[in-house]
Amino acid sequence: MGRLSGPALPDEGWFSQGCAGAKAFGVQAMELKALLLSSNEKIVRVLRRTLSDLEIDLEQCAKSEIAVRKLTRKKFEAIIVDCADQGAADVLRSVRSAGGNKRAIAVAILDPGVSMREAFDLGAHFVLYKPVSAERSKSSFRAARALMKKERRRNVRLPIRIPLEMSNAETGAEFKVTTIDLGEGGVAVSMPHRKKLHGRWQLKFTLPGDGPSLELAAQFAWEGAGTQIGLRFDNPSPEVVRELRVWVEKNSPEVQKYDPPVACRITDMTLGGCYLESTSPFPVSTLLKISMQAIGMELTTDGAVRVMHADHGMGVEFIQTTQEQKRTLERFLGVLAEHPNVAPEVMVEPEGLEVEAVATATPSSAEDALVALFRAQAGLPAEAFLEELRRQRGVGVATS
Repeated sequence: MGRLSGPALPDEGWFSQGCAGAKAFGVQAMELKALLLSSNEKIVRVLRRTLSDLEIDLEQCAKSEIAVRKLTRKKFEAIIVDCADQGAADVLRSVRSAGGNKRAIAVAILDPGVSMREAFDLGAHFVLYKPVSAERSKSSFRAARALMKKERRRNVRLPIRIPLEMSNAETGAEFKVTTIDLGEGGVAVSMPHRKKLHGRWQLKFTLPGDGPSLELAAQFAWEGAGTQIGLRFDNPSPEVVRELRVWVEKNSPEVQKYDPPVACRITDMTLGGCYLESTSPFPVSTLLKISMQAIGMELTTDGAVRVMHADHGMGVEFIQTTQEQKRTLERFLGVLAEHPNVAPEVMVEPEGLEVEAVATATPSSAEDALVALFRAQAGLPAEAFLEELRRQRGVGVATS
């Protein structure tokens, strides 16, 4: 099939407090919180107004030492750093080692002429250039807010007592236990006796009511008082993630709702990936749910952002799930090739940040020129990358 044409460690925060203090059903929605390191009054004023409009509470620090200290004591969904501060690099590094904050969305504010690559290498997900305007900052923070909500939902846990079977293939150990609480990211259980556990486990349990039976792998995460332990889900399939998410949303209606999907324009597409134009692109390593519709045909697929160009768009590599989904992707691409003047409707929704490598739709990037471009040229400046993208379009079908 041809080409259609037209940018960590697992989260332990959920488990770090053990199962003590698990809240009852009906978790209250809490305001998203962001920490800002900047002594620039204009930047503080613009961001305070912008984030207030987006219902994000802003806490400002003028010194890096204070910001680092706050990261060790409080939970934030976003960390915003003015890189003109001498301690900016230390703060960005501290985010990744700050326990419950290491999956916070990091935003770097740069002086004109400073390379984005420097900020990305320090762990930033988004970049804002000075002078910081309300319009540009709101565009970036819309995408950031959607990710902030997804990452917060990973930490929601609901108390529930249901039977669960766990087994360890390496040791042959098997247990029938009862859960204490459950969320998208993991589960806490009560063991029949106090055990010293470690390693990888296979879990089997059925969600309450008419819920499905789930089987997935998990890693030992923590040991609490008495016989309580925590298990972190280990790279669950998209289907399992969706089942858990639906259950959490159904049983915690007060938790903050996700932002609606974002409309994008597709300019390039192959069996391996696509390039999506958007004024609010998501950062590299964001997992996406992509919905496309054209000529009466619909396609829903998963992808991971490999290239991001602020204010312009993002290159997405498709994630391999099932052979049937791959065949649907082939049929959809074929329909678009037959109707070159039809631009498909595209909506994307972030699923969170990638915590480890995921299986992709092509066995090798060498077999797919678009994916190869994402992987080999992600570091190019935006204009140079987009020029290379245009140069490759001789073998495909142009979109309208």
